[in-house]
Parts: sequence; C-alpha cells; structure tokens
Amino acid sequence: MSGLTDLHRHLDGSLRIRTLAELAGRANRTIPFDLRFFPGMGLQEALARFSFTLSVLQTPDAVERVAREICEDALADGVEVLEIRFAPQLHHEQPPEAYVDAALAGVDGRAGIILCGLYGEDPAILQSHVDIAATRPGVVAIDLAGGPTPGHDFRLDDYSKPFERARDLGINRTVHASEGRAPHEIRTAIEVLHAQRIGHGTTLLDDPAVLDLVLSSGVTIEACPTSNWQVGIIDTIGAHPIPRWLDAGVRVCINTDNTLLSDVSASEEYARVGKIEGMTPDKLEAARRFGHEAAFRR
Repeated sequence: MSGLTDLHRHLDGSLRIRTLAELAGRANRTIPFDLRFFPGMGLQEALARFSFTLSVLQTPDAVERVAREICEDALADGVEVLEIRFAPQLHHEQPPEAYVDAALAGVDGRAGIILCGLYGEDPAILQSHVDIAATRPGVVAIDLAGGPTPGHDFRLDDYSKPFERARDLGINRTVHASEGRAPHEIRTAIEVLHAQRIGHGTTLLDDPAVLDLVLSSGVTIEACPTSNWQVGIIDTIGAHPIPRWLDAGVRVCINTDNTLLSDVSASEEYARVGKIEGMTPDKLEAARRFGHEAAFRR
C-alpha cells in the first residue's frame, strides 16, 4: 500500500507550535490564545488568523525553516507525496523570489511548492508568480487562494491571463473554489482558468452540470474536511460529501489544509474521513490513489 498524500497544505498555517513560539519570542510577540480554528468560525475569520503567523515569517530564514520542518513532520506522519503552498507577496522584507527560493531550499526536493495569488488581488501579482515558477522547476503549480468578498475589485475570471500563461508554460494550476459558495466557481476555474485541481469544492453536487464537467475533465478535488467543518461550511466532519463524490466517480484526495491552525495531521485527517458514513476501506484507498495520481510534477 502506498503512503499518504497531502497536496493542499499551507505553509503559513502549518508551523510547529514550538517553532511559532520561538519565532514569536524573537519578534517580541505573544501567540493569541484563540489562534487555532474552531467549529463554525466562518471563512473570513479563519483567514484573519494568518495575520499572526505571517508576522513571524517575514525573513527567508524563517520560511526555509518552516518548509523544512513541514517536510520532516509529514514524513514522520507517513506522507509520501507532499505539496506546500504559500503566497510570497505576503512576506515583505525581501522580494518574493527570495522567499520562494527559501521555501525550495527548505523542502530540498521533498515536496512541491505551489505559489498562491489571492482573491481580490491585482492579477499582475499572479502573473509575477508565473514568471518565478517558469525558472524554478521545484515550483509545481500556481493557485488562487482565499475567497471572494463583495468589496473585491477583481472577479474569478479576471485571473484568466496568468492561468492561461501558466498552462502554456507547462505550469500546473489549482484553484480554491466553491468553498461553501455556489458551484459556478468550479465551472469558471475549469473552463476559464484551466484548473486541473479544485481546492475544497464542497458544493460540487449542487449542480449536476458542474459535476458532469468535473467528471469529463478528470479534475481532482482537494478535500479538506476538518478545515471545512471548522469554518462552518459543513456542520460536522461526518457531513462531508466525500463518500458521495467517490460514489459519483469524482477523483478526490484528502488533505490537511493547515496542520497548526486546524490542529490536524494527515494521518488524523485520513482516519476522520474513514469514519464518515458511507466510506469504506476501498473508497479510502481510492482517495489515497487519486492523491498520488493528481500530484503535480514538472
């Protein structure tokens, strides 16, 4: 049996707690008592938690260290294929390239790096990520992360040009879409942004036409059940649609999202999914296999 995969893990949400404490101490900062996610908190409040972890990750050395430790922890947890994503534009002391190179040095070939643009940002930022990725094979993909809000100046389809350029350069694409929002985001991500994988996608079954599109395109859904429960997208982990996705023929893999903020490891995430009503050992093994098959390579 092959090892676990974790293809959706955010660097700035997956620090070791003792590393966070050490970095915070150096910066004369105190870790908030309510840093970790909690059930029903809502996506925007969850996203706000990253402001603290990012505040202690403003040097390339810190990014390199955390990337290295994530790889060590994943290996010890039985993860065979790992991808780590982060938004280098949120680290401000040096140019984005310095942080990307630091992350690559930290993983040292043990994980792929995915560069995230953020919903609402100028698409030019994501274009710059494509430029960085084009010269660094260890960067395996780009992503659009976060979530839309009414005040954003840019819509999902406004990011088409950087995603088209990534496709043309052979750089892989994944998109956070339909994370408790309408399933039309999945359609846009696939048809306009040429996404090969979808992060979260919890409302997929709400639109049969979108389900057909996912099936016909062979797109893989990156499921993050613990995180979805904590941000209030599902009432319980047991309510996650992953068994129904698998029954419908959807290719889906199991992921942690954020090991620190969600207080979960890959092995724990797999164990929790295994207890969802309708899951079977065969379905769990299928999800593991889909993770291996969907891993980005360059």
